[in-house]
Amino acid sequence: MSVFVLCAPDEVQAANRLADAAGLPLISYQLHHFPDAELKLTLPLAEAVPRELVLYRSLDKPNDKLVELLLIARHARLQGVQKIWLVAPYLAYMRQDIAFNPGEIVSQKIIGQFLAELFDGVITVDPHLHRISELSEAIPQGAAIALSGAPRLAELIASKHSRPLLIGPDAEALQWVALAAEHIHCDYAVCNKVRHGDTQVDIALPDIRVQGRNVVLMDDVASSGRTLAGACSKLLAAGAASVDVAVTHALFAGDALEVIKAAGVGEVWSTDCIAHASNAISMAPLLAAELNKLLTR
Repeated sequence: MSVFVLCAPDEVQAANRLADAAGLPLISYQLHHFPDAELKLTLPLAEAVPRELVLYRSLDKPNDKLVELLLIARHARLQGVQKIWLVAPYLAYMRQDIAFNPGEIVSQKIIGQFLAELFDGVITVDPHLHRISELSEAIPQGAAIALSGAPRLAELIASKHSRPLLIGPDAEALQWVALAAEHIHCDYAVCNKVRHGDTQVDIALPDIRVQGRNVVLMDDVASSGRTLAGACSKLLAAGAASVDVAVTHALFAGDALEVIKAAGVGEVWSTDCIAHASNAISMAPLLAAELNKLLTR
């Protein structure tokens, strides 16, 4: 076979959905942690080296995974693999796109260059691009493809509510909320957020009627949950009939899910870019369609 999809043992289910959609065989590598936390990887490529390799690795909890990418890509090249494609539904280190304080390292372009040197192309979903408009500005070589989960989430929302109101928890969410609202022809707006640290935020609701409406808070990523919780509390206090949450990337670090549920959120829906109990949408068909455009089978 000239092309394989390769994945880590903890992502076999998600990678298998991609492999099935793309019509490719799936293989997984072995991963071992030594007592000193170093990694040992074993790839099943000794007997049949493919011409092209598709590595599926979503980069939540990214630090060890970035070392995996380095080891796998360099080893595969030495074995004779001609092209290596990375499908990373969640792409880490994209938020830090500017130095906010003296001495801060701007991780976005450094990690982007790192990936560009390892792979012939990267496919991801809703990378957190705030001050740049194209993923190719962060990943300067090879294919740099950014898909969006917003239309797929919008279709799910439309199946749940006949006239939803989509609200972004802050101005940065406008690009995803506007895309989703255009897809299902519904009203939308965004809140104003002032952040006072990693978990302390103040939320001001937009100037739009929410009383009696089924509101869905939409964003690309849910991490600490504090912003969503604050927005939900204010929306319910303003008379919203219900508040649900739809996000592309369900990071939900620590007690984030409990925090937003305690604030009054009803349903929580996410894509399967990061494996989570809230996953309601598979991105495999969209990822496979873009992947097949790159492959030279």
